[in-house]
Amino acid sequence: MLNKRISLIALGMLSATQAMANDQAESKGFVEDSSLKVLLRNAYMNRDYKDGNPDKAEWGQAAIGTFSSGFTQGTVGVGVDAFGLYALRLDGGKGRSGAQGIDFFKKGDSGSAANDLSKGGAAVKFRLSSTTLTYGDQMPALPVLNYDNSRLLPESYTGTLITSKEIKGLELNAGRFTAESRKSAEGRDSGGLKSINVLGGSYQFTEQFKAALYASDVEDVLKKQYVNANYAFPIDKDQSLSLDFNGYRTKLDDSYVRESGATGDDNKIWSLAATFATGPHSFTLAHQRSTGDSNLGYPYGGYQKGQGRVGDGGNTIYLANSYWSDFNAEDERSWQLGYGLDFTTFGVPGLTYNVAYVRGSNITTSTSEGGTEREIFNQFKYVVQSGAAKDLSVRLRSSVLRVSQKSSEYNVSGNEVRVFVDYPINVF
Repeated sequence: MLNKRISLIALGMLSATQAMANDQAESKGFVEDSSLKVLLRNAYMNRDYKDGNPDKAEWGQAAIGTFSSGFTQGTVGVGVDAFGLYALRLDGGKGRSGAQGIDFFKKGDSGSAANDLSKGGAAVKFRLSSTTLTYGDQMPALPVLNYDNSRLLPESYTGTLITSKEIKGLELNAGRFTAESRKSAEGRDSGGLKSINVLGGSYQFTEQFKAALYASDVEDVLKKQYVNANYAFPIDKDQSLSLDFNGYRTKLDDSYVRESGATGDDNKIWSLAATFATGPHSFTLAHQRSTGDSNLGYPYGGYQKGQGRVGDGGNTIYLANSYWSDFNAEDERSWQLGYGLDFTTFGVPGLTYNVAYVRGSNITTSTSEGGTEREIFNQFKYVVQSGAAKDLSVRLRSSVLRVSQKSSEYNVSGNEVRVFVDYPINVF
């Protein structure tokens, strides 16, 4: 059924009124609009687990090269996108690597992580008016299929994606992907994805209001729907209040429930965040709630091969209370208090600080009810504003997570530290 819907919306995209928008008419050419970028990333993550669990840490240096051509001129433009990835392990050998939540370098059969890894991919793209069809290796960023770029190397997917922007403010997406490359391993299908179909779009109704609807079908695993509404209220010249609602509904396939040993097959999770910004300060209050009968809570990400997980991208969780913990257990309710500060006003442009306290309660596991967890999140980020190192960023992040004994089946306590140094280079 979803395949038929994708076919129908694809036809609709390609026959949309070109008078509204025509990016292809503005094409300068395959070479003239091309770009080559290299991101040098040094990343370190350390997890000091509690309750007798062994600590985990990994450290690596990566180079992420991305090439994007322009489109040839004419009614239908043709172009190519490509990427090359390389990572060198600096620390995190046998005994220290292996935490699924870090996953810089996948452990081999010997129990040791690889010393390095490299891989690449390419895709061909076609554009008619303001509608683009891309086939090949891609890094999709959609609410129901979002590649993970929060570790040393990013994930990628192989398949077809159609993106249409024929009408101002409206973006439509339809796609099918049949392979997933794990961020910590070589190979085009090291994640073992069978297939995933995605469909949806977003629309900017007014300057202040935007909404989105998306759906996905992961073969033999689950069906997922997503809804978003975001409204920004301008109060004064330097003041605003924004409301952001995000919600997911998931339905697990019966075969996956049997094979995974899960209990129940459905989950609904939503979050509502209110952020008041005044000058350099921002204050956030958010509530998140999970309901349904699945003991997996809100399922997302991971890899079908080796982990038996969903395989729809490590960032497919557009929810307010997702830091180290996602606060997505069965029946969990969580509240967040957050604060952000931009130091530009104080003479340090490029420096920002964020802190958040999140507390979750009412967690249900197979052995208990009423479990709790709480997390304190801190992050400093600095982006160099000028000079030879312009755009280089340094991000220091820490989390303190404490999980009650009742919730130990769902999560584990620990202290986490992340240090990321990213240096983007625009070759051309």
